[in-house]
Amino acid sequence: MIDRRVIPRLGEEISRLGFGGMRFPKNGEEVDVDAAVSLLRKAYDMGINYFDTAVVYHKGESEKIFGKAFEIYDRSTYYLADKMSIWVCEDEQAMKDLFERQLKTLKTDYIDFYLVHSLNRNHYKKVKEFHCVEFLQEMKRQGKIKHLGFSFHDTYPVFTQILDDYDWDFVQIQLNYLDWQNQGAEQLYRELEKRHLPCMVMEPVRGGYLATLDEERAKPFLEMEPNRSIASWAIRWVSSLPQVAVVLSGMNTIEQLEDNVSLLTNFEPMNEKELEAVGKVVEAIRKVNDVPCTGCRYCMDCPMGVDIPEIFAIYSRYRIFDKVKSFVGDYKETVEHGNGAEHCVRCGQCMSHCPQSIQIPDKLAMIHQLYLDKKAELEAEEAQQAK
Repeated sequence: MIDRRVIPRLGEEISRLGFGGMRFPKNGEEVDVDAAVSLLRKAYDMGINYFDTAVVYHKGESEKIFGKAFEIYDRSTYYLADKMSIWVCEDEQAMKDLFERQLKTLKTDYIDFYLVHSLNRNHYKKVKEFHCVEFLQEMKRQGKIKHLGFSFHDTYPVFTQILDDYDWDFVQIQLNYLDWQNQGAEQLYRELEKRHLPCMVMEPVRGGYLATLDEERAKPFLEMEPNRSIASWAIRWVSSLPQVAVVLSGMNTIEQLEDNVSLLTNFEPMNEKELEAVGKVVEAIRKVNDVPCTGCRYCMDCPMGVDIPEIFAIYSRYRIFDKVKSFVGDYKETVEHGNGAEHCVRCGQCMSHCPQSIQIPDKLAMIHQLYLDKKAELEAEEAQQAK
């Protein structure tokens, strides 16, 4: 049976591994419902007791699968986590109706861990407008929610604002050894540590990327443990952090499930040599990125409103993962918020504070031009396909 740990602040005993319902097995474009149900029940039998879903996962099918999978079990033997995806709600009443539908779909009277989903500055404005947290706090008072938290995708200042605005029970962040410094995840984690808030982890394997490293980059792992899966290093690294309550994994095969469960059974945190191996792998990955930004934010605030760390983070993801559409989409959102590099006036204020001595104005100009070029390429491709 997989290890469990007691979370004192919550008074709950949670399996170290949680099952994320975002990547179920498929038959073509459709979810293989029977296979998904079987996988969830297998996970339950192996001791996993934390199961995470959302209304937007698999176009609503994920919640239905959860409802079917767990209807045969004693409700007190597992924890359900679900989310308020505020962007699918047209108004405040639609938000309330969605919550009630989720209870019915999950075939339960209450949800153990309920999150305001994927908060960033835009979603948070809508959360405020719809009085979302106040409504969910009332649901908690009524016993329909046991613990209330949020998941997050934005910058550190937005993170602390949300933490300060309400009394939260837990928080879910994207956390893995690559994003620890590369995307500023350490800063978010340390904030939760300081506030003694349980940390639920999503994307421990960085959307699968850290499970598919080539042999050259993964060499330190292979030399130390040739028979251990590459993905297991990412799961073990995150699980070794003391503030982490549960690590979510979107497993879609029995093999992935068994590998992760064996990894977190009789778990031992990483030792110094293993952590050194992780550090070497991170350096090998980061070598492809010519902007060595660590997300420290010493360069901020920019007098012209340019979000320098965010732009460098977007560029870093592009260099590492080579996803053009994601790069263009993420940078476009920054431009639309008025924080794009086109506003840089080369005043040099940022450079005087940069510990990495990055030539920030030059790099911003380069990234903005790359965005314009890639955006034009995508638009040309779309125009060609439309013919």
